[in-house]
Amino acid sequence: MTETSVLKIQPTDNLWVALADLKAGTTLNLNGSSLTLREDVPAKHKFNEADLKQEEEVFLYGVLVGKTTKDISAGSRISTDNTHHAAAGFTDPSKDKATWAQPNVSKWTDETFLGFHRDNGSVGTANYWLVIPLVFCQNRNLSVLREVMLKELGYSKTETYHSYMRSLSDMCRNGASAEELLAWEPKHQTNSTESEKLFPNVDGVKFLLHEGGCGGTRQDSDALCALLAGYITHPNVAGVTVLGLGCQHAQIQVLEKEIEKRDPNFNKPMYVFEQQNHASEETLIQEAMKQTLVGLMQANLIERKPAPLSKLVFGVECGGSDGFSGISSNPTIGQCADLLVALGGSVMLAEFPELCGVEQEIINRCTQPESAKNFQELLKTYAARAEAVGSGFDMNPSPGNIRDGLITDAMKSAGAALKGGSSPVNGVLDYTEPCTAKGLNLLCTPGNDVESTTALAASGATVILFSTGLGTPTGNPIVPVLKISSNTIVAEKLSDIIDLDTGKIISGEVSLEKMGETLLDLCLKVANGHQQTKAMILGQDDFIPWKRGVSL
Repeated sequence: MTETSVLKIQPTDNLWVALADLKAGTTLNLNGSSLTLREDVPAKHKFNEADLKQEEEVFLYGVLVGKTTKDISAGSRISTDNTHHAAAGFTDPSKDKATWAQPNVSKWTDETFLGFHRDNGSVGTANYWLVIPLVFCQNRNLSVLREVMLKELGYSKTETYHSYMRSLSDMCRNGASAEELLAWEPKHQTNSTESEKLFPNVDGVKFLLHEGGCGGTRQDSDALCALLAGYITHPNVAGVTVLGLGCQHAQIQVLEKEIEKRDPNFNKPMYVFEQQNHASEETLIQEAMKQTLVGLMQANLIERKPAPLSKLVFGVECGGSDGFSGISSNPTIGQCADLLVALGGSVMLAEFPELCGVEQEIINRCTQPESAKNFQELLKTYAARAEAVGSGFDMNPSPGNIRDGLITDAMKSAGAALKGGSSPVNGVLDYTEPCTAKGLNLLCTPGNDVESTTALAASGATVILFSTGLGTPTGNPIVPVLKISSNTIVAEKLSDIIDLDTGKIISGEVSLEKMGETLLDLCLKVANGHQQTKAMILGQDDFIPWKRGVSL
């Protein structure tokens, strides 16, 4: 069989990757080596190129990703039955600091994007109004506001379903049978359009429902206030309406202190309503509606203006990963990240559990010793907290990951880390810390999709690049999330949630470098407001704060 059916990622690897379903007995030829498979190997899975003894190390992406649990003959599929997690340790930076071959960015040197300029010098890719609760007690009031405001202001994403349900309800009223209901198809659909928006320069009103703010620990409510402050001061946000009960742990003074940390001269409209200070729930909601409309009038006066690409901040993320993610979609994001860094912009690489096994390589890329030290301390603290509740980084791969060829956390991590490209690490951030350094930054978050994207937005990402192999609808309330698929099958099957297909890298039709350039051009269309991501079109507003040490 030809070399196009298999891949050896790095010369030092002792595993090959199946790029297509391979049958037992197939003889493969790669780089002058010949190998006969002992069993079927599905696409995306790995198999060993030589006999391996029990507890022998296995390598992929040039790093240790596991050890065998038994003797394995050459040409056998690597699985949880014969391999367990193992990763290399890490220490202080090596004497041989990593070097970076900066990509050619002459194509974009003089290019700008149309963004929303804020008084603190940041530039947003969107213009949203926020409505947030300081405590879960206000979620119902937020739900009431959301139900009535989105439809009346022209931001509803569910009008199609309202019309659909209205037709079905009318059929029931007119005595339709179960068979008639199930067979009915609408003749046409209606959607809210941009022209229906009351405030055309405001991209939407976003409601950040959550389950925190009281109970739990004071650390939890303080972290929540820090997270919310990150959203309020975000360049994609024009102003905010805040609802509280009054007696909760997450006091308005705590939120204001966190806002001041991020923006000492904060001057966005912020309206605060505490239910215990109002005569009734009805008056609270009515006042919140009126004041929010006044704020929206102000937000609508802000228009897009040119800004240099150095004002962009990319957050990079993956979720629903498969065995191709580390070969196509993750490296594509890494290529795009390197391009933005070369243009003077900022990038954040998150998901600390998914840096397992590549820590040393990242440490060697840190430009400052204190950054390397901070990274190590954050990693060790996070790992210790996870172990304290009976978990650990080795438990990070999901059943879907394993089923699609990511057998160990180190194997998953080695491919996931490629989203950060190869540029130097200029900053290391703890959860909710704002991104202020240009170039590549590391952000401490869990690997969980939504918890991580929630954190990337809070730290200032203005566009999020999200790699997926299995498909996920994940989005964010205030930051456009571009979904990049690792394979064409998922891109075609889930075309309503995928923005870019990198499967042509697997088939050899497009180079990694060219795909990275295509992704940057797509990011610029989104940053300009010329194109919405699929998650934006669907209204996929995922928001989950992280309770540290509990989630991977």
